[in-house]
Parts: sequence; structure tokens; C-alpha cells
Amino acid sequence: MPAIRIEELRKVFGSFVALDGLSLSVDEGVVFGFLGPNGAGKTTTIRILTSLAHATSGHAWVAGKDVTINGHEIARQIGYLPEDPAFYNWMNPREFLDYIGRVFGMPSTERTARVKELLALAGLEEAAKRRIGGFSRGMRQRLGLAQALFNHPDILFLDEPASALDPAGRKEVLEFIEQQRGQCTVFMSTHILADVDRVCDMVGIINRGKLVTASPREALLERYAIPAFEVEVDTQSMVGISQWSESLGRQPWVKSVSVDGQVARVIVNNLEVAKRELLASIAQAGLILIRYEILRSSLEDVFLRLVEQEEVRP
Repeated sequence: MPAIRIEELRKVFGSFVALDGLSLSVDEGVVFGFLGPNGAGKTTTIRILTSLAHATSGHAWVAGKDVTINGHEIARQIGYLPEDPAFYNWMNPREFLDYIGRVFGMPSTERTARVKELLALAGLEEAAKRRIGGFSRGMRQRLGLAQALFNHPDILFLDEPASALDPAGRKEVLEFIEQQRGQCTVFMSTHILADVDRVCDMVGIINRGKLVTASPREALLERYAIPAFEVEVDTQSMVGISQWSESLGRQPWVKSVSVDGQVARVIVNNLEVAKRELLASIAQAGLILIRYEILRSSLEDVFLRLVEQEEVRP
């Protein structure tokens, strides 16, 4: 059974359609990256899945329960970190997490042990008695993650967990998220492609309230890979590289050739033919080769390609 299943979900605010028939399935135990431009519908989806908002139509199941009908039933099975988590700034982390345990009705002994465990997991043991009001953004996010995990959730919802952090804070938060792989299902919305590429097993891309695609990350990269080569020649070959690129561009297995100084980028239609013919053409042209590389498509390449395709559809 999927941890999350969404069928034809719609959410309308007046004349604005935030979600337009969204359908999606997320397997148990994965770190799922929910990727899309700002305003694509990511936060709206999470708010419906956590029962903080109601769908206009459609259905969504979380941990086997239809949240569009009885959303309150999943409260004890999920954890949630909003984009801008709120805290009682006069409290310290120990007091705050103890308060969260009281909200869940956890007995004192169990609550104390869980607070200690989460402070260690979040790397906040040394700051356990400091006021939260003096924390950095990264420390606040790690504390927010700790509170979201307090009840041992089956599913953890994270809304842009690292979007406003500096590189050091982002690294801390992403390492924290990585530690949850296999412990629970993580549903993480973001517009930062590098974060998804680093920690997510599965990727779903949403645009204008509709699902563009959902796939394992590596399968997505392979499916939408753009076969490309990068060739760098010696300075002595800079005169000949222009003539070579013009000749190469007329080959049926070549889609395009662009030259920047000593470097040529070749996008091809047939990867196997290119592997055989490209080096031969360089040798025939008498160019002195410094570097020859088959480029791997990045998640950013795939994302921009798919979103651009979606934008031009009527």
C-alpha cells in the first residue's frame, strides 16, 4: 500500500486554480522530492495532505486514511514542518520538545527519553538550555525537524525545509533528512534542485497545479537525458575548431554544436554513433585534443526541459 495516494485533487481559491486534477502515488519508506516552481501548488498539496486545508474536489489518502474526509485521524501518524516554523522564543529546546510530548499525551519517563534522543539527533545537546529566540535559522530548522519527529511519524511532511538557509545550515538540515531514510516516508517540497538531487530517491515535478512526471531520480535522469559531449582542444587548434564544428553540424547524428573558445559542446541524436564518429572526426580535422567528456544530464536540465514543455502546452 502506498504511503500517500492522491487522485484528481483540485483546490480553487476564487478564480485561481491552485491544484488542477493532481494525481500521485508515493511508496513507503522513500525520501520523495516534490519539485516545482514557486506557485506551482506544492504548499497547497502539503496543507491538504496534513489536513490543514480542504480540497475543492478529489481524494487523497495518507497512511491508508482519506484525509479529504477524515483528516483528523492521521494527526498521530504524521510529522509536519512548515516553511516558516513558529516557536515560543522564550523557551529552550528541552522545554519546547517536552511541551510537544505533552501535546501528544506521552508519559513523563517516555517523554524525557524522547527529548534527549531528539536533541542528540538534531545536534542541539549543547544548546539545550539556550533560548530559542537566539538561535540561527539552521538551528531553528533542526529543532523544527526534531518536533516533527517527536511522535515517531510514519510520514514526515517538509515544506521547503532548506530554502532560506545559508550553505552550512542547508548541509546540516539535509544530513538530518538523510538520516530518516528507511525510518519513515519523507515528503519534501522544494524548488532547490540540488537538494532533491542530494537526498531524494523519488522525484515528482509539479507545474501549474498539475503533475508533470514522477519517477525514481536516476530513472528520470536516464529517461530525459540529453546526449551531449564536451570537447576541449589545445590553443593551437582554436583556428581549426570553427571549421570542424561547421562540418560536424551537418552530420545526421548531430543535433547542434556550440563553440566557446577552446571548448565545443556537441548535442547528438544518436549516442552510439557519436561514440564511434566524434573522436574520428576530431582526428581527421587534425585538432589537438585536451579533454573529451560525455556529459551527464543534471536534474536541473531535466526540470527546466519538462517545465518548459509544460508551459508551451495550450
